[in-house]
Amino acid sequence: MAGSRQLPLPFEPQPSLGAADFLVADSNREAMAWLERWPGWPAPAVIVVGPSGCGKSHLGRMFLARTGGVPVTPTELGHQPPAALPSLLAAAAILIDNADRAIEAGYEAPLLHLYNAAREEGRTMLLTAQTPPARWQIRLADLRSRLNSCPTVAIGAPDQALIAALLVKLFADRQLAVDEAVIGFLVNRIERSFAAARDIVARIDAASLSARRRVTVPLVAEALNQVAGQE
Repeated sequence: MAGSRQLPLPFEPQPSLGAADFLVADSNREAMAWLERWPGWPAPAVIVVGPSGCGKSHLGRMFLARTGGVPVTPTELGHQPPAALPSLLAAAAILIDNADRAIEAGYEAPLLHLYNAAREEGRTMLLTAQTPPARWQIRLADLRSRLNSCPTVAIGAPDQALIAALLVKLFADRQLAVDEAVIGFLVNRIERSFAAARDIVARIDAASLSARRRVTVPLVAEALNQVAGQE
């Protein structure tokens, strides 16, 4: 029917996670510098912390590409018998994304064994988390001491320029072309956070598909008004 709306289907875009897609800004420049400093790290592990959506996982994928390393989830770490942990270090490096979840799940001993093995074998680990290890509820004193001694770098809140670049990337990940007017309109009206940028782009994508309209300033304004009406 003419004028009918299309029901948006659930769709989770695959973000571009190459080095060329990483948006370097003041908020993440130090974390990027640590990545580029590898393998000359002063400790077996470096810990990158920051809020959800800030680019920690993207940085982790770049770390794997640079080092030829392997990713290990907290669950995989917890299910490894102690004798098998050194085999994880066959690669030059290991990425543990959301490493704080290993602590929450009670996998402190495997993490400690892996850290010790990495130190003995001259391997390196990149750990990511939302908060620094000093705020984790670590019961094993040895693990707490080791993690607290590791370089910890925070990815801070994005500035306006980074939010603008992030919006462009998020739209591109969804194969949506938008002009500068849309980006400028959004930057001045949304909360300056990674989560807010991701949320509004998802809403605009759904609204565009449902109404079968291009992403324009009027469409974006409608999406923002809907968000405001739900608060």
